[in-house]
Amino acid sequence: MNKLVKYNSCKVLILNNLFSDSIYFNILKNKRLLIITNKLIASLYLDKLKKLLYNATNNLEHIIIPNGEKYKNITTVNNIISILLKKNYDSDTIIISFGGGVISDISGFIASIYKRGIDVIHIPTTLLAQVDASIGNKTSINHKCGKNMIGTFYEPKLVIIGLNFLNTLSRKEIYSGLSEVIKYGIVMNSNFFFWVKKNINNLILLKSKSLYYCVTTCCKLKIDIINKNKIDNISRMLLNFGHTFGHAIEQYASYNNWSHGSAVAVGIIIATYVSLNLNIIRIKQAKLIRSVIIKAKLPIFGPKNISINDYINIIKNDKKSNINSINLVLPISIGKARLFYNIDNKVITKSILDSKQDLLSRL
Repeated sequence: MNKLVKYNSCKVLILNNLFSDSIYFNILKNKRLLIITNKLIASLYLDKLKKLLYNATNNLEHIIIPNGEKYKNITTVNNIISILLKKNYDSDTIIISFGGGVISDISGFIASIYKRGIDVIHIPTTLLAQVDASIGNKTSINHKCGKNMIGTFYEPKLVIIGLNFLNTLSRKEIYSGLSEVIKYGIVMNSNFFFWVKKNINNLILLKSKSLYYCVTTCCKLKIDIINKNKIDNISRMLLNFGHTFGHAIEQYASYNNWSHGSAVAVGIIIATYVSLNLNIIRIKQAKLIRSVIIKAKLPIFGPKNISINDYINIIKNDKKSNINSINLVLPISIGKARLFYNIDNKVITKSILDSKQDLLSRL
């Protein structure tokens, strides 16, 4: 069950087992390659990937960085670029990102700025990266004053998704990826939302047919938007549903302890309460959103100590907002969402309080 999906000048290959098919690496013949990965993925798969790549080239090295969102910063970028310069990597070099969303974001960013742009290939190894982070032309790193505030738009040359990598993910990582899967259903496709709701246990258990359909569908949904919108215009902003509050949680937690997917899940819940308080979405549909988040074993409550002021002060710096206006992507119904402008602070305050009290459970 191999699948090829194209967007712009990039191809996305979805394979059951990346290590069983090396034909896709012929494009790397005699190229100089640099793999960027993290300690966990290196311990599990780096030797196998290098063995596969040696069929194309012997000019192959790797860089291993620590695991975690907190390392997606300018210090890590500077360290890697220093290595590139000291070892005289030229403009024909290809960077291969091998890991989750942190690795693809960092690698894409470095590729976009090193010698004004070199090729990058993503090999995503987490569910979240396979359905979202590696797909598209966004690159980014974090700053202490905001998540993903430094970045570029830069298309990868190729994305190769191997579903086999998901077999060594922790349950927590699977749950984390499901938040992005659920997001697609809420904002873009009601049929997919209800399919996910029905098949959530199969996805958690990594049943191959369900997983293949899920990853393929998510890639197609995201690519459909990307093909129309290469930069952040209004329709592409739909993909940020749940991320405004989610990024606030991650920043509040100093990019530690809270996974991106868990934070986005809480962000989805709070944004749904905002929609409910603005009389945009019906209670029945809001409860459906809450139920599928719970069914995916994702959190519905943010950090205990985060205050309403913490949320508001951080989300004022969100990319969709400006100094005088907080703008949010909100669900209108299952399968449909829209960007709403200038949301009143009182509505946001009430919505955060409602989420803290789990008001939907009593409605």
